[in-house]
Amino acid sequence: MNMDTVVSGIRPTGYLHLGNYFGALKNFITMQEENNCFFFIADYHSLTTHPKPEDLKENIKNVLVDYLAAGLDPEKAVIYVQSDVPEVCELNLLLSMNVYVGELQRVASFKEKVRRQPNNVNAGLLIYPILMSADILLHHADKVPVGKDQEQHLELTRDFAQRFNNIYGVEFFKLPIAYNFGAELVKIPGLDGTTKMSKSDNPNSAIFLSDSPEIIRKKVMRAVSDSGPTASGMPKSQAVENLFTLLQAVSSAETLQYFNEQYDQCTIRYGDLKKQLAEDLVNFTAPIYDRILSLKTNDDYLRKVLREGQEKARESAKKTVKNVREIVGIVPL
Repeated sequence: MNMDTVVSGIRPTGYLHLGNYFGALKNFITMQEENNCFFFIADYHSLTTHPKPEDLKENIKNVLVDYLAAGLDPEKAVIYVQSDVPEVCELNLLLSMNVYVGELQRVASFKEKVRRQPNNVNAGLLIYPILMSADILLHHADKVPVGKDQEQHLELTRDFAQRFNNIYGVEFFKLPIAYNFGAELVKIPGLDGTTKMSKSDNPNSAIFLSDSPEIIRKKVMRAVSDSGPTASGMPKSQAVENLFTLLQAVSSAETLQYFNEQYDQCTIRYGDLKKQLAEDLVNFTAPIYDRILSLKTNDDYLRKVLREGQEKARESAKKTVKNVREIVGIVPL
């Protein structure tokens, strides 16, 4: 049976949170059942923020544990660390020869990074879309489960792949599409009133898969809200909308309807909403949390998963780079 190839990865900049789960992991777990999947830990991408070496090593392990605890199965998908597959660096270089500086400078995420961290506008940030394209094209992905903030990068991947094909007169690279099961790509908000849950910007606004029930309850009870509605039909503030978005993700339809009605009737008590949300989050993350506690002390198993993943990923990657070298003319005399 011919199966689609799926490729995606997550940067090891800390523990994975609900935003990572709903934006990526949930899809990963479903896709591994019917696709040829490559899921990697994007340690090269994380270097743009200059992590301490000891922190990077620990974060790689944490992401691997979270991957496995959430339900990724190394018997069904290839799970590997990006830097364990050096071919991605060569493909990144070869693709970069046909990418223009101007189009990289116009990327929304790059402009946002320039605004937010003007003292660290490194070349890695600028060429991030090229390396991401190399990650995807290395295994000839058909589909890529990306979050909303990565959609432009996927479009660039398609552009770079088509440009390569046009320049060399071949139909070598596929043009991958977003894999979202026909639904909108999910974006989970933070507890601090912002529109995105982030493990780097504000850890206290994120619910991590590895958070204990006690920590989850404390975070949710401290979540930003407002003074409450003063008239029926009053629009929700961003902070309150965030709480309802989280309810929609982890609570029952009846619970969501109840609090929406309370809001519309101007009788809502945010303390009650937060208590319900906290308990629903605890119940939702409990199976994953229990598996994390078990996996994080099993280093032999974790090393085995990555060793086998590296072997499978490199087998695929070597074929691609060999073919690209031949297409561009880098061949032995």
